Amino acid sequence: MHLENYYYYFKGVLTPRFCNEVLEYGKTHKKETALIGNLKKDTVTKKQIKDLKKKRDSEIVWLDDPWIYREIQPYIQEANKAAKWNFDWNYSEACQFTKYSSGQYYDWHCDSWHSTYKDSDQGKNGKIRKLSVTCSLSDPSEYEGGELEFNFNLPDKRKKDNIRKCTEISPRGSIVVFPSFVWHRVCPVKRGTRYSLVVWNLGYPFR
Repeated sequence: MHLENYYYYFKGVLTPRFCNEVLEYGKTHKKETALIGNLKKDTVTKKQIKDLKKKRDSEIVWLDDPWIYREIQPYIQEANKAAKWNFDWNYSEACQFTKYSSGQYYDWHCDSWHSTYKDSDQGKNGKIRKLSVTCSLSDPSEYEGGELEFNFNLPDKRKKDNIRKCTEISPRGSIVVFPSFVWHRVCPVKRGTRYSLVVWNLGYPFR
């Protein structure tokens, strides 16, 4: 699929009050190790966790509170139109409140896959991830590293010239929206802690 824009951003649009409320609320929940693929927290083994940390190392909390969606979803709608994607979507998954401490990261990946959700939740069933959103909750002075990077080529053609650092999301309260099939990564945090909020937005498969 040819794209005129691979991502669309809003600098510092989330208020300090909102960022603080999400941070404080997220920290009251019990954290869990971030997983990938078909791994399930109730059945994952120590060996699988060890292998996982070669690809992804972070801690997460799931949040699905309406007040969070009300703040973020208008920006998703605006980005979808302004970037000329015009994807048909109608459901947001639970928000992933993510903590990256020093040395933690998430290597190259994309958020979508070929098969549709087969889920008892009718909001998800039969749909795919179409639009991914990352919201920056931390002030850039609080950490080093942890950059969000995009690669607009296939994963087996990762030339450095094709990698784009998303510096636009550095200011606290910034939002970046991008198609879920775009490859991206979070570089290792070198100092401090980086907090973010991630939301995946679903629709029926592309025609």
